[in-house]
Amino acid sequence: MPPRPPSEYVVTLCEMMAPLGDVRARRMFGGYGLSIDGLTFALVADETLYLKADEVNRGSFTALGLAPFRPMPDKPVTLSYYPPPDQALDDRDELLPWARSGFEAALRAAAKKTAKPERKKSPAGQRG
Repeated sequence: MPPRPPSEYVVTLCEMMAPLGDVRARRMFGGYGLSIDGLTFALVADETLYLKADEVNRGSFTALGLAPFRPMPDKPVTLSYYPPPDQALDDRDELLPWARSGFEAALRAAAKKTAKPERKKSPAGQRG
């Protein structure tokens, strides 16, 4: 069976955020991951957009009382993805700064991953 195409909502979000780059939607856990250049910067779950947040941009979301994504509503676990304010979803010019901050958080996360020194494995039988 061929994969289901993204919902109209997801397609519209990708079009609205296109000025940031080639936004790709990929099925993920019953929703979608949105990425640019292979970096996931947003999630769509239950037709709600969530943007990646970190220590740099999280305050912009929490200052507006926006709550983080809870993949299982009956559990306290949250992910560091927050919805933009409702009015941002009605206007590309209002959504782009929020989406850009999510993409920048994804870039920072990727930079941290590559900055970690790799642990060298010693050859078999030798102690390091």
